Amino acid sequence: MYTCICNAIRETDLRNAARRCPGDAEACYASLGKRPACGTCLDEAEAIIFEERELAFKPTTVAA
Repeated sequence: MYTCICNAIRETDLRNAARRCPGDAEACYASLGKRPACGTCLDEAEAIIFEERELAFKPTTVAA
């Protein structure tokens, strides 16, 4: 699924960028060589980035 139609950024591309880029949506776009055009995707992009980072730092084991 495309997150940003203007730049043809797919959700998987954005999730990969979120794992290696510490910034916000605009920083993640820049890491992909893109810039937001119309900006309507930024709220959804921020949510995806937050979700991806939350999953990346979630412990996989539970302490006893």
